[in-house]
Amino acid sequence: MACTTNAFSPSLSSNLNTNFSSDSNPKLNKHLYVTLRGSGPGSGSGELNLGRLVLSRPGQLSRRVCANATQVMDQSVGERSSAAPTIVEVDLGNRSYPIYIGSGLLDQHELLQKHVHGKKVLVVTNTTIAPLYLDKVVDALTRGNPNVSVENVILPDGEKYKNMETLMKVFDKAIESRLDRRCTFVALGGGVIGDMCGFAAASFLRGVNFIQIPTTVMAQVDSSVGGKTGINHPLGKNLIGAFYQPQCVLVDTDTLDTLPDRELASGLAEVIKYGLIRDAEFFEWQEENMEKLMARDPDALAYAIKRSCENKAEVVSLDEKESGLRATLNLGHTFGHAIETGLGYGEWLHGEAVAAGTVMAVDMSYRLGWIDSSIVKRVNDILMRAKLPTAPPESLTMEMFKSVMAVDKKVADGLLRLILLKGPLGNCVFTGEYDRKALDDTLAAFCKS
Repeated sequence: MACTTNAFSPSLSSNLNTNFSSDSNPKLNKHLYVTLRGSGPGSGSGELNLGRLVLSRPGQLSRRVCANATQVMDQSVGERSSAAPTIVEVDLGNRSYPIYIGSGLLDQHELLQKHVHGKKVLVVTNTTIAPLYLDKVVDALTRGNPNVSVENVILPDGEKYKNMETLMKVFDKAIESRLDRRCTFVALGGGVIGDMCGFAAASFLRGVNFIQIPTTVMAQVDSSVGGKTGINHPLGKNLIGAFYQPQCVLVDTDTLDTLPDRELASGLAEVIKYGLIRDAEFFEWQEENMEKLMARDPDALAYAIKRSCENKAEVVSLDEKESGLRATLNLGHTFGHAIETGLGYGEWLHGEAVAAGTVMAVDMSYRLGWIDSSIVKRVNDILMRAKLPTAPPESLTMEMFKSVMAVDKKVADGLLRLILLKGPLGNCVFTGEYDRKALDDTLAAFCKS
């Protein structure tokens, strides 16, 4: 499971210890309920209901649960954090890895160097990030380490370049540089770079090590953690890829100083998601601190990143390959991916599309009678405070949504499964069992035709 440590709070405890309960283990913790119906977690007709926090299946999982971190409601914002990184552990047995979170981590060269096992490194970055941080990363990799040689490949920036043609540039550079199986790829950039570099690492020589250095909020709180890698296809987003875990994730929060405001807001859509699907206290903290997040308060941002990574790590530790539980992290994404594909990749940022998609998923949840109107209002309010869209573009039609959603990765045996909210705040379901009229009514409410 997720293990969070900090050199300055070794004795602090968190309320993260709960039980994973299914039909074979009906004991429910007060913070959690989980319902699994159907023939299995991948069943098209099944329902998976995720409560606040899911951590362990007693008797079946021997992994330890460790969370030496402050609770959400105890978190105060305003005091400067130490240079020592907070570490969130993604527990995947012998493939476990740390997420380092803190300020100035690119100056702590030992953090990167201890995860490089060979003598050759390829840094994959883009035209926006390279002038800002490439030299700093090369220095961190080579300082006091003359045996390591570093190559780089600089890709064009943007979602529209997340394709096979651009990916081939990474392979070209790796082959031209005669990299071997002991080399390490380093992803330096946002979600697009992380996804492509990870997919290249998974494929090159049938798999080489790689490290994530995310430089956007979106990548720091979500896409760099959990091993999802891949590229887009003209007919659908992220349809080509692999699950492939990094050696570590290094989140230097100082890189957010150069992040445009629009990109900052986009990343907050994923932060908000965690509160809605599994961590109501975190959502309440966001409601109290959204203006500080938008103003780039460093401690507020650091806490939001840490808490998001804890949530993501806990889910990934239980369901690495997205057989059921991990799918709940995709609240709003089925609608959102349809927006991105329908508009053309890069017209809206991923978080902008997810925000509008979240509103649509919440609307549908309300139409089904699964949540009350207060949650609908709170979702709209917090997204507007984050300066995110709360509706899809007017140009998108019902038919466009339906055609793109039909090839979504969560379709099973022709049945579209969705992540919807159900019950009190902080609870959701991943299910194909819903009234199709509610989906049609939601699409009709947000689309002209």
